[in-house]
Amino acid sequence: MSESVIFIDRTDAAEQLAAGLQEYQGRHPLILVIPRGAVPMGKILAERLHGELDIVLAHKLASPFNPEFAIGAIDETGWVYLPDTTEDDEDTIAMIETIKERQLAELKQRRLRYTPFMHPIDPQGRIVIVVDDGLATGATMIAALHAVRAKQPAELICAIPIAASDSLEKITPLVDKVVCLHETWHFGVISQFYALFAQVDDEEVSQILAASNGD
Repeated sequence: MSESVIFIDRTDAAEQLAAGLQEYQGRHPLILVIPRGAVPMGKILAERLHGELDIVLAHKLASPFNPEFAIGAIDETGWVYLPDTTEDDEDTIAMIETIKERQLAELKQRRLRYTPFMHPIDPQGRIVIVVDDGLATGATMIAALHAVRAKQPAELICAIPIAASDSLEKITPLVDKVVCLHETWHFGVISQFYALFAQVDDEEVSQILAASNGD
């Protein structure tokens, strides 16, 4: 494995995260994962901690000039995190509105696709652990945490195997606790820290969620 590789795969990362979250075992935590990559990890965490599994939907707002670059993120309610927007630039505002509408429609389709026969589990008054397979810019996680916090959980935890140090600094004030196994200032892409980083497709997500909720 290369020097940057820390985890064998997402299963390895999830098992290590579960060990770091042992204080929540038996307290019926709600594990909310950001699809798609983190969903298999969430399944493992829910099993190890004796909790419930569901998804929290947020999506990056991709730059029209570079689809891989996130200019922000949006949650299911339409709330948008835009860290570097020039709000007096009318062209920029119009472009962002177009991107927002497209991504919000996609989030609604994902909800129907992933959990067609169940309502989202209510986080109110619950210990909620929001999980992703890594934290790069942090934009999607910030949108996800905003959506969950608005529903008044008793405790909100962000759990991630690997994070960019500057992004972790943005996340920390938004939660009651962060469980991060490794952080680094030398962050390229999340996949660089995994020896195996297989794509997780929509069908796998749907199957895991259906099995976890007894459908």
